[in-house]
Amino acid sequence: MALPETWHLRNRSRECAATQQAFAEGQAIVTALFPDPESCAYLRKDFSETAWNNRADDAEKPFSSWRTTFISTPSTEMSKAAAKQTAEDLLRALVEDDSDHTENTRYILAIMLERQKLLRETDNQPTADGILRIYEHRKTGEVFIIKDPNISLDQVEKIQNEVIQLLVPQES
Repeated sequence: MALPETWHLRNRSRECAATQQAFAEGQAIVTALFPDPESCAYLRKDFSETAWNNRADDAEKPFSSWRTTFISTPSTEMSKAAAKQTAEDLLRALVEDDSDHTENTRYILAIMLERQKLLRETDNQPTADGILRIYEHRKTGEVFIIKDPNISLDQVEKIQNEVIQLLVPQES
């Protein structure tokens, strides 16, 4: 089952959502995902640890949050890295498309990229439709929300072969 919205969220911010102060390279920050009141999607907000810890007790509760380190990535570096990552490009395209029939492939690609240390799982949240796994791109800070399709062991090889076929350039 495809999720109701595109679950690819923007890159990490260069400044605190609460104070608008710029983050320093290597600074510990908190990333949080909040339900978007205008859609079925989520909004990403990045906070300094101080601003996060000083939030009011009645402040909006995030869907998910985690601590991470701010690393600024120049856009030229990001585009060079993305050009080298065909599995990463495929995951981005499938997340944007968000079709039911690509759910298993998206999950396998996310696991592949996690094993390659490009993505890290920062959280998982149970929902009525299953588990949503939240991944953060280690270099760019992009967030991907991937539904865990609960793949059975007898399906894994078939899905891996489908992913390999998608990654291998087709001969014309």
